Amino acid sequence: MWLIISGGFVLGFAGSLHCIGMCGPLALALPVQHLSPAQKTFSILLYQLGRVLTYTLLGLVFGLAGRLVYISDFQQGFSVAVGVLILASLAYFYFSQSRMQPAFARRFNGKVQQWIVRILQSPKRLSSFLLLGMANGLLPCGMVYMAIAGALTSSGITNSMIFMALFGAGTLPAMITVSYFGSRAGLNLRKNLQYATPFIMAVMGIILILRGMNLGIPFISPLLPAAPGEALHCH
Repeated sequence: MWLIISGGFVLGFAGSLHCIGMCGPLALALPVQHLSPAQKTFSILLYQLGRVLTYTLLGLVFGLAGRLVYISDFQQGFSVAVGVLILASLAYFYFSQSRMQPAFARRFNGKVQQWIVRILQSPKRLSSFLLLGMANGLLPCGMVYMAIAGALTSSGITNSMIFMALFGAGTLPAMITVSYFGSRAGLNLRKNLQYATPFIMAVMGIILILRGMNLGIPFISPLLPAAPGEALHCH
C-alpha cells in the first residue's frame, strides 16, 4: 500500500511541471477575477477536486481492466509490455517530432473541449468549477497516460483508485499555485517546463519494465504477488 501511495503522489508531483505547461492556460482562464477572496479560493479548490475525482474514476475503470490481467496471471508480462510501449512512443516522438494520437482520441479530445467551452459560457455557479475540473481530467495528457499505466499494473481495484487519486493530489500544489499566481509566468516559461515530461515518462517506462521483471528490489522491482489459483473444495 505504501508503494501505491508514494508512487502515485510522486508521479503526480513530478508531472506537475507538465501540468503547468498543458493545463495552465485553462487554470488561468477560470472566471474567478470578480469573486471575493473566499469565493475565489473555494472555486479553485472545487475545480481541482473535479480533476482528482475524474482521475479516481479512471482508476476504477482501468483498475477493473488491470484486475482481469492480474487474475489471468499476466501481470508481469503486461507491466513489461506497457513500459516498452512508453519508451517506443518516446522514441517515435523524438524522431518524428509528432505525438501518436489515434483518431478516436482526437475526436474525444474535441468533444471534451466543446464541453469545457459550454461550461465556460454557461451562467457561473459553484458547480460549474467542479464540472470544469472533471472535464479537465478527461483531456488527453501524457502524464495521465503514465498514471493509467500504473493503475493497470496494480493487482486490485482499490489500489488503482488510490494510485490515481494520489496522482491527482500530487499535482495540486503546482496547479493551485498557477490558479493564483500563474499570470505572472510567461508563455515561454510554461513551454520550457514541458521539456521535463519526456524524462519523467522515460523513468516511468523503465520502472514498469523493472517491475515486471520481478527482481525483488524494494520500491523499484518488488516481487509481484501471484494471482490466486483455483479454490480447493474440501469434502
